[in-house]
Amino acid sequence: MSDLPCSPAADRNKRPILDALTCILGERGTALEIASGTGQHAAWFAAAMPQWIWHPTDADARMRPALASRVAEAALPNLRPPLLLDVMAPQWPSQGPAFAQKEEKKFDAIYCANMLHIAPWAACAALMQGAARHLLPGGLLITYGPYFEEEVPPAPSNQAFDEDLRARNSAWGIRRLEDVEAEARRSGLELRERHAMPANNLLLVFGFQAALS
Repeated sequence: MSDLPCSPAADRNKRPILDALTCILGERGTALEIASGTGQHAAWFAAAMPQWIWHPTDADARMRPALASRVAEAALPNLRPPLLLDVMAPQWPSQGPAFAQKEEKKFDAIYCANMLHIAPWAACAALMQGAARHLLPGGLLITYGPYFEEEVPPAPSNQAFDEDLRARNSAWGIRRLEDVEAEARRSGLELRERHAMPANNLLLVFGFQAALS
């Protein structure tokens, strides 16, 4: 049995997220995962979607050994070795030879789960700007996590979670969906789909704004 770091939440939500992804994404493509953490989602999605090439990344260099071990353990031809990627950095990834080229690599999908509420608010703008740079035409940015919404009563569990996050770090906290949408629009993206998920989470799908006629 693997002794790699394991997130119980990632194990609980991987099936409903995969069910949503299989409806949203096309049959094949290349995906960049932001904030892969333990790599459980990366391994699960790559195994379930063999026609998708999956690039896991994380901003925490301390996570890379465990993430690399998870990738090696999965032994999947479509799961790439992890790279260090900080959304706040001016160039993605922060280091790694795989994208060492004059033109920035582009993807059919960028996936980011449970990052925005445990990062400074500036990370939201950085994520949107980076996605706009690295998505192919027709590509999608998919985010997952808890959000607060106008005119939607917040779940007590999300309120308690938000208070705990802000007590741990004043720069953290559950984000308002309307604020996230505004940052997306500033980068030329728009919210295309909103999927309600278990445990009061949302899966959001952003794409490039339609050209004005």
